[in-house]
Amino acid sequence: MAIMRAVRVAGPLRSGKVSTFEGGVRVPTIMWWPGRIPAGSTCDELTSTIDVLPTVASLLGAQLPTHPIDGRDLSPQMFAPVDQPMPESSHSYFYYYYGNQELQAVRDRRWKLMLPHEYRTLENVAPGKDGKPAAYRQVKLELSLFDLKNDPGERENVIDRFPDQAERLLQMAEQARVDLGDRLTGRSGQGVRPADRVVKE
Repeated sequence: MAIMRAVRVAGPLRSGKVSTFEGGVRVPTIMWWPGRIPAGSTCDELTSTIDVLPTVASLLGAQLPTHPIDGRDLSPQMFAPVDQPMPESSHSYFYYYYGNQELQAVRDRRWKLMLPHEYRTLENVAPGKDGKPAAYRQVKLELSLFDLKNDPGERENVIDRFPDQAERLLQMAEQARVDLGDRLTGRSGQGVRPADRVVKE
């Protein structure tokens, strides 16, 4: 009898599932389209599953709805020639919402600001034993700034060295709270729309 185990390893990235650290949200994507997507091309631009709708709409020549959507068309990155610079992501900022509208982080291409919140982790806990899983422990995170270019594992909080970057991202977090709300700060967003539903024009 063969016993198989599926293990998700985040490699050098911090934490894992059910967290808004990069180990919990960053995953590889493989695309294959002979004759359209250049073979051997790579892209490390910021993208997400929210980009699927506008990308498919663009490929089909379909018109997007007039109400706000969060995704962006990925086709410039998909079809970029290997011998040319990769077009930058259309996401200037990216917001990390967790669970029931908790805004836990905001980032741009290089910098990521983790907002104060509690999260569960398996770091520094005893492993599971005799078929029983390890017990998560709750950790409170302080306001933290990470340089994802030089520290993708989010190990060193550099907020004291780069306060201007932190303040800029805090301003973007405030814009997100006004638009989409934030349960951690008791905010109701002005632009909240139902998830997984078509909004009639």
